[in-house]
Amino acid sequence: MKLLRIVLGIVLPPVGVFLTSGVSSALLINILLTILGWLPGSIHALWVIVKQEEKTDRQEGVS
Repeated sequence: MKLLRIVLGIVLPPVGVFLTSGVSSALLINILLTILGWLPGSIHALWVIVKQEEKTDRQEGVS
């Protein structure tokens, strides 16, 4: 699932962010960045996806 989100974050940035964080402020920011250009939207999407994975890994390590 992580690989799918990363690929979607590159190809269709808002979809990758939506699958990672749902309807949130990150999604709205990503939509605006994607409207401004594909590259800023993709960079932001990858950042959101990686940060969410790090947060999940950290929480699983504590339990």
